[in-house]
Formats: sequence, C-alpha cells, structure tokens
Amino acid sequence: MGVSGCGKSTLGTVLAKALDCAFLEGDAFHSVEAVEKMRAGQALSDADRWPWLDRLGEAAAKAVSERGRVVVACSALKVVYRDRLRAAIGAPVRFALLQASREKLYARMKNRPGHYMPASLLDSQLATLEYPLDRENALVLDSEESLEILRDRVLTAFRGH
Repeated sequence: MGVSGCGKSTLGTVLAKALDCAFLEGDAFHSVEAVEKMRAGQALSDADRWPWLDRLGEAAAKAVSERGRVVVACSALKVVYRDRLRAAIGAPVRFALLQASREKLYARMKNRPGHYMPASLLDSQLATLEYPLDRENALVLDSEESLEILRDRVLTAFRGH
C-alpha cells in the first residue's frame, strides 16, 4: 500500500514471485471513468473508490480461495479502505506501507511514461494517506531501500500469515 509512485507494483511483483502466488495490480480494477478522472488531474472521491475496492477485494478473495494467498498492490490510503478490503477478502490480510519523501515520489511519478496518474495528484494522495493504526499490524517500509531488502523484510514479517 501507499501513494502513487512508492513502488507498490514493483515490490508486489517480486513478492508474488517469491511466494509463488497471484499478483493483482489494483490499478487494473479502476473503472474507465475513474482512470479518465485521474488522467484529467482530478482526485478520486470515496464514492469513486468504493466500487474499485469492492472489485479488487472480490478478485483477491477469489485468488485466495483458488491458490491460498495473493499479493495485491493497492493504494489503500485510508483505514476504512483497508477495512473494506479485509471484509471483502474474508481471509487474514496484512498491509505493508511503502513510504518515501515527497521529492522522490514526485520524481518517480514524473518519470513514468504512459501512466494515467499525473504527478499533480501526489499532494492530494499524501493528504489522504492515513498511516496504519496499531490494530492493523502493518509493516512500514522505506521504499528507497533495495528491492531485495524490501522483499526480505516483508517475507520475514509476514511469515506464517
């Protein structure tokens, strides 16, 4: 989880490979209307996000029922979004928050050719981000660390879950 440009998809792909499980890219579950809204520089509202979270949660639940586990890359910026995903998945869920400086995130977003999310929406995402509560038992990571270190930290922290 984390704001755009933090490395969710990159780490998620590596984790799914290490765990030999499915990987779901949350961006693929947005509606055409939501993508166009973001492409136009408009932040999504909660009303825009609920159906997206439901589609993603349903797909994750299906993957868990078929293969036992799944790795999902999803911004999951608010506690209520994470709670909704947990409820939809219906199996134990763990979150890892990837964080980086605003400057690093902005630079990454500016250098993603063809991605619909403009760097102009970074500040709205950072303002929306709610750090995980203690009850969420989430892992918080510095996305500027190497991919191998991040992968190993997640695998160690989530072992047995």
